[in-house]
Amino acid sequence: METIDLIKEQIESNNVLLYMKGTPQFPQCGFSSRTVEALINIGRPFAFVNILENQEIRAELPKYANWPTFPQLWVKGELIGGCDIVAEMFQQGELKTLIEESSPAAEEAE
Repeated sequence: METIDLIKEQIESNNVLLYMKGTPQFPQCGFSSRTVEALINIGRPFAFVNILENQEIRAELPKYANWPTFPQLWVKGELIGGCDIVAEMFQQGELKTLIEESSPAAEEAE
């Protein structure tokens, strides 16, 4: 599968998807850590891709998204932004609303 096709499939298959350095349990940069913290505080499930484990995605996603940095938060196929945007949306309560509308609670998903 071509890298761009893989990226498109990941974005389409996950209502809330974070491209990050590391994993939610072990973020590998401060920006990824802050973004994960905001998502965890909302309490809804989210998918992630560790770009450090896939150099093709790390190279191609910035071109596809027209967004040069990581992390990148995607919700329902739309790029929301990186750490600063996510942190600001979280502080204003906008992120919670967006995520809750896009991702069922864990007990609802079962």
